[in-house]
This record gives sequence, structure tokens and C-alpha cells, in this order.
Amino acid sequence: MRVWMRLTGLMLAMLLSAAVQAQSFQINDIRLEGLQRVSAGTVFSALPLRVGDQVTSEDIRAATRSLFQVGYFSDVAMGRDGDVLVVRLEERPAINEITIEGNKVIKTEDLMGSLRENDLFEGQIFQRATLEGISQALEREYIGQGRYGASVDIDVEDLPRNQVKVTVNVNEGKPARIKGINIVGNEVFSNEDLLDNFELKSSGWFSWISGDDKYSREKLTGDIETLESYYLDRGYLSFRIDSTQVALSPDKSKIYITLNVSEGEIYTVSDVELAGDLKLPEELVRRMIMLREGDTFSQILMTNSSEYITQRLGNEGYTFAEVEGIPEKNDEDKTVKLTFFVDPGQRAYVRRINFKGNTKTIDEVLRREMRQMEGGAASNSQIEHSKVRLDRLGFFKEVNVETNEVPGTSDQVDVEYTVEESPSGSMGLQVGYAQYTGLLLSASIQQNNWFGTGKQVGFSLSNSRFQTAYNFSYNDPYFTKDGVSRGFNLYYTQSDYANYNVSGYSTDVYGAKMSFGYPISEIERIGFSIEGRDLTVKASRYSAREIVRSPMIPVGSRYITQDQYSEVLDNLATGRDFPNNFTGNTVTEEMLGEPGYIDLYGGEFQDALVGFNYVRSTLNRGMMATRGSSQRFSLEASVPGGDLEYYKLQYQAETYKPLTRALTLKLRTRLGYVDSYGDTELPFFEHFYAGGFGSVRGFERNSLGPRSTPYESSVTVPYAWDDANGDGVPTSGELSNAYLLCENPDDLAGVPTGTGTAFNSNSFKCRPGELVTQYSVAQNQLGSRNSRYDAFGGNILTEFGAEILFPLPFIKDQRMLQSSFFVEAGNVFSTNCSELQRNCYEPDLNHLSASAGLGLTWITGFGPLTFAVARPINENEEDKAEFFQFSLGGSF
Repeated sequence: MRVWMRLTGLMLAMLLSAAVQAQSFQINDIRLEGLQRVSAGTVFSALPLRVGDQVTSEDIRAATRSLFQVGYFSDVAMGRDGDVLVVRLEERPAINEITIEGNKVIKTEDLMGSLRENDLFEGQIFQRATLEGISQALEREYIGQGRYGASVDIDVEDLPRNQVKVTVNVNEGKPARIKGINIVGNEVFSNEDLLDNFELKSSGWFSWISGDDKYSREKLTGDIETLESYYLDRGYLSFRIDSTQVALSPDKSKIYITLNVSEGEIYTVSDVELAGDLKLPEELVRRMIMLREGDTFSQILMTNSSEYITQRLGNEGYTFAEVEGIPEKNDEDKTVKLTFFVDPGQRAYVRRINFKGNTKTIDEVLRREMRQMEGGAASNSQIEHSKVRLDRLGFFKEVNVETNEVPGTSDQVDVEYTVEESPSGSMGLQVGYAQYTGLLLSASIQQNNWFGTGKQVGFSLSNSRFQTAYNFSYNDPYFTKDGVSRGFNLYYTQSDYANYNVSGYSTDVYGAKMSFGYPISEIERIGFSIEGRDLTVKASRYSAREIVRSPMIPVGSRYITQDQYSEVLDNLATGRDFPNNFTGNTVTEEMLGEPGYIDLYGGEFQDALVGFNYVRSTLNRGMMATRGSSQRFSLEASVPGGDLEYYKLQYQAETYKPLTRALTLKLRTRLGYVDSYGDTELPFFEHFYAGGFGSVRGFERNSLGPRSTPYESSVTVPYAWDDANGDGVPTSGELSNAYLLCENPDDLAGVPTGTGTAFNSNSFKCRPGELVTQYSVAQNQLGSRNSRYDAFGGNILTEFGAEILFPLPFIKDQRMLQSSFFVEAGNVFSTNCSELQRNCYEPDLNHLSASAGLGLTWITGFGPLTFAVARPINENEEDKAEFFQFSLGGSF
């Protein structure tokens, strides 16, 4: 049909042209026919004829050529209808849609962007040359990725209203691998030294993981610049790359790269001069220049010197200052004269500070962190410091800042901070699971950025195998405009430590706390707090001897001595009844052994605590820091006159040091000391514990350090026998039992108990003057582990850690991820180890437990997810290693 229409149009055009050419005429009107999408204005602007013109056949031919040159029409014909010029047009089809299929390596939007850069896009007039343009543009993209075998096929589908759909089918092929990179002409530095700095590598064992052997034009350009910088930074000012060859194997699967270089000779600095308008004292400027007369020239030191001067001028308000280092070579003596030309421009003032991206956090919260003020001279350091303070809030994944010149002025700028909000808390039902605490269920509202106000508000009800807790907290970091904070905390907690890998006891505590914080500098704060609490400690029947005396034998119970028991044994051996008139002796306090803490002081305490802390932080972020350091020192002490008298000191520090662009070294430590200051003992429930997440990974939570003395059960023996049935065999109903008083431990071995079994010399405890007790066999077996013989903690804590933070491969956005290789060491020590405690040592570096492994932390809207795999590299006898550890949390 389209061919028939073209033939008809051609015949009509010939007839019209013949009529037009027959004679000239004056145009009284122009009529356009055949337009669909192209506007009449576009035609008239390209048509060189106007109403009133006297036209000839030559004028008609010229006008036809002009309309063809527009490119919008496949056919143009002109004719005459009286004194009306008739222009019949056939439009070329327009591209209604472009689709790309088969691409995986390069995203569709990137390929579309490449087409747009080549003026190929939807809505464009379609021509056959367009297909060639699309193919070439896309193939260039793949060649730039080293995929020389990539091919592009294009299908064109006609659509109504003279439109077409273009479908691009891409065969990406396989990337060509670099089989060799060779540098020719280098004599001073070896190929190995130079290629170590390249991003591109020859194929190796691990190239399938890193992908560094995949050719990329952009990467090669970057490596060439790296090579040039390597020489220029070492004084080779005449270094040049003479040629670059990239050879492709016939099958397009292998690439060979050759760089021909001329090294030249080393240049030294002959003189350093300053030019331009310094605006700063010359002596100060010269101190910022890192090159001196006689030094080997270095391009990086010259560039850094320019940047330091520029930054300092920016701090003085010269935001648009330019400082350029200009080297002047002297090839005769191989020296270079450096001139730093300073153009400060005009001092700029901040007109307005704007914020973008804070969809939740109100502007006031961001604005109060600003150290650059509106109306003041623009200072690069204050602008950057304000950015760092926003990062430290912990509310944002990322903070960026731009300084824009105000149009129409030369001395004003607008500062624009763009933030990306991150999860800052959770609301609703929370579900979590962690080792030792098990399943965690809690209903809570916990927000560190309450409705975008920057206040921390929390209310929670939680329950787990280890703990039931109710808590309300509130903190206003800007209680006053100058940054004084105030907080409140109300809480009730019921904990069963036997389910938390700690010696068996439980606590009920409720209290209230008020705290204040005062900034003493931009990076330092001090804090004060006062707290009142009511604490109840409950022992179980299996609590350690340090907690409560064991076994729990009531005073006034009946006992017999070892000598009296010998008589009993003689009677048993001869089958005689025991004397009926023997009633035993009465147990006294002295026979029960050392009392535990609860025996001495009871289990209910009311006290008041005061606290002081000092914090110094230069961390670049509130979460997932990668640069800077922080230190925290705290003191907590009970107020004299309360039921408890103790003080606790703690120190925590961490520092981050970038090693490369991708790697960061993190060092941390945590130290603690707690002791009593009055006549009472140190409360055992204030001990430190170590092991697990946040401490020393690779060991079970709280498993490092002193263990409690094992629970001891009572031992009873028969003291009277009434052979009621006269069979001469003692039965349980015929025997009366009593406790046994220890007189000589050596006489107990092999002596049968009242149940007919013998004492195990490894399981009983005979202390002269005290009642005989016995460990359960399960507790005393070598290597046994159960909650009745568990961690007891100590009063001295030491922890150290070193980590290499590295990015995870194949993940683009890693702002909420942190992965690391770590080495950690630590332990809990005690200055008051009891005789029977195991794994209890005074401070000794030889008894530090250590581990190494890999860790991952992921901050999500569901809460933090943490994982670790680790192996001990040094451990004590009673330490409990654990290879895999995790903690998961979630909110709905």
C-alpha cells in the first residue's frame, strides 16, 4: 500500500511539476498537504518561498531541495492550483519506542543514555541511517568494556500513524581477557613495580573473582595516568608515554597491551617562589609548601601544597580561590623552578544555608549543628565541620555538601546540604533471636530521632528466656540552646542469670535516673547522673558458694562425728541394731563453712548512684564510622549511707585509620575496674564479664574469666538402726540419718554412704570442723559444662581488638554494611580469687584469651544483624570456644 501511494504521489508530483514549469506565476497562497506530526511552522521556516513571490521552475526545484534537506520527509512534490502553490509532503516515520533486549552486563538505562548522547531517542524521525547509528553507538559501549565479540541486531516494526518500534537485540559476547601487559623502555623501575599500581592485571589465579583481567578503555586510561604520576612524583619531569598499543587476538578473546615509555632524568627543585595576591602572611604560606630548594621534584607534593593553600584561603572566606603550581624546567642542569600563583578572588559570604533530602528530620535539628553561619564569611573548614556534625548524628546514611555561587553576584554563595535518611529506631512489635537469650519478643517504641526532632524517646516491654524488662527513656540533646542535654530513665528489670551463661541467681530491680550532659568543646562532653534503685537478689538451690552458703543445712539439724560413724559401721558389719538412746549432735553455725554474700548482707538493697563521664569523639559518623577516634571514661559510685558501697571505673576507646581507599584499620580497647570502698564486700552482681559479641568473639558469651565455686550437696549417713522385722538387713524404713562432721579427710575414702555407695575421693569435700559435702558426679566430670558451675565474673576487665574493615564484593551500597577481619583478646580477672574457684587469675597478660575471624554487621530497618565466625588462637583451660555467632532483630 505504501509503495502504491508513493507511485501515485510521484505521478501527481510530475504532473504538478510540469504544470508549474510551464510558466511562472505569482503566489497568492500556499497549501500544505500530507502533514501528520511535523508542524506547519517547521515547513514554512524551511520553505524559501512566500506569498506574493513571483516563482519560476528553478525556484520550485530549489524549494523542493530545501524541504528534503530538513530530513523529515521521504517525498516532496509541488504543484499549482491556479495562483495557489500546493506542497504535497510525505513524512518519514517517527520512532515511537526503542527497546533493548539481551543485555545483562550493561544496564538498559546506560545503553539508552549512550543512544541519547548520539541523538538517537524516541520521537526522532526514523531513517535507515538511524539503524547504523544505533548499532555503532551500542557496539562502542561494549568495546569499551572489552567485549569485542558483541553484536547488535535491529528489528523495525511498523505502527499506526506512520510510526515504528525499534527492537535492539544485543549479543554481549564474552569479555576479552588481558593475557599480557608490557612496559617497554623502563630502566629505573621494573615492570613488576610499575604494574603493581595498575588496576588492570594479566589473568591470574583469582582473576575470576576480582575481574581485574577484563579490559576496559576507562581503566587503561586511568592506569596510564597512574604510571605518569608514578614517575612525576619521583622527579622524572621529562617522562612521557611514546605510544600505546592494544592488540587483539584473532578470536577476539585475548588482549595484549604494550606501553612504550621514555623515563628521562630526575629533576631537583632550584627555587620556590610565590606570585599573585597572597592574602595570607608569606611565612604562613611557605610553611604549607611541601617542597624546598634542593628537594627532588614531586608532582603530588606540588599539588598537595596548592590544595593546602587553597583550603586555608577558603577558611578565610576566599571560597573561589585558585592556587596553581607552575614548574619551569631547566633541561641543562636538570632543575625546576616552582612558582605558586595565588588568585584569591573576592571574599565570599554565605547568603543562605539550605537542606535537601531530610524527609523526616526537621530543619531545626540540622541547622543547630551548623558551625558555618548565614551572613558570615564562607569558611571551608566550618562548612566541612558542619557536614561532619550531621554525619555524627547517626540519622543519615550519607551527607553531601555543595557551595554554589549566587547568580548575579561575585561575593555570595549558597551552601546546600543533601542528606539521605536512615533507620533511626523501631516502632511496634519486635522479634529477635540471639544465642543464650533465645527468642526475644518485645513491644516497643524506640526512636533516636523522635518525629524528626532529634530527641531520643523509648518505651519498651520485652521478654526473653533471660530477662523481662519494662523501660521508659527520654533524652533531649539540646535541652538548652548551647547543647546541654537532659535525660530521664524509668525501669523495671527481672533477670535470671542462670539462663545467660552466668552463675545461678536472679535479680529484680526498679529505679529512676536523671542525667545531664555539657559540651566543653566541639568534640568533648562531660556528663553527670543520679540514680535511685531498689534491688532484690535471689539465690537458687544451686547458687555458687560465693553467693549463698551451700548446702543449705538448717542450724539445729542432727549430725554425728566420724568416730561415731565408725561405731555405726561396726554395728552394720555385725548385724546389730544401733543404740536406740543415741540421738546425735546439734549442727552449729561454725560447721556450715564460709557464708556467701547473701548470707552476710541479705538479698534486698536500696541505694543511690552518682555517675560522671567524659566523652571525646572525632568519628566521622554516628554509625559505621570509618575515620576518627573516640574515647569514653566513666565513673559510677554508690552514695554512702545506702545498702551497697562500691565504685566502678570504665574506659573505652576506638580509632580508625585508613590504610587504602578500600581498607581501614580499627583499633579498640575496653578496660574496667570495680571494688568496694566500705566495710562490705564488692557485690558479686556488679562483676564484669567477657566473651561474645561486643567483647571477644569466638568465645561463648560471658564465658571468659573466673568461674564460681561449684554447688555442694549435703552428705547424710545412718546413725541408728531398728531392725523391726528381725531379718538383719537394714532397709530405708529402719534407718535414721544425720549429717557427718569431718574430722580426718584421709579416713573418708572408700567409706560407704547411707545409700550403700562409696564416697568418691574426687567428688566429696571434707574440711575438718565442717560438715562433709559432695559435688554431684556430673558437675565434677572433667570438661563438664552446666549452669550450676558457670561464669562468676571478676572485678578487672581487659579487652583489646584490631580489625581490618573491607568492602564486600558485588555490593554497590555498603553504607549500612561493615565487614571485617578481626583479632581480639581479653579476659576478666579478680583480685580476690577463692580457693576453689577455677579459671580465676589476677591480672596477667599470659592469661588473655584471643581469637581471630570474620565479622559482618548490617543495619537495616528491621534492626541490626550481626554475624561472626572465629577460632581461638589462645585460650585458658575453662574457656568455651564458639565458631559461629549471630544476633538477629526485626520490627514489623
